[in-house]
Amino acid sequence: MDPKPAFLTVAEVAATLRVSDMTIYRLIAGGELRALKVGRSYRIPAEALDEWLQDDARWEQGGAAKRA
Repeated sequence: MDPKPAFLTVAEVAATLRVSDMTIYRLIAGGELRALKVGRSYRIPAEALDEWLQDDARWEQGGAAKRA
């Protein structure tokens, strides 16, 4: 098996999360997901995606809805 690449494309991250490319661009633009701009393209460090996924605040808890 090939090792995980150090950098992922927007399309690769979108496919992994099963969302649109635009969703990933919004996360990058909003500062939620770190990315490196290379020319007109973005590359997301694999560790940045891992960190984003590890953020406990991002996960929904089952049961009753959260109240403010």
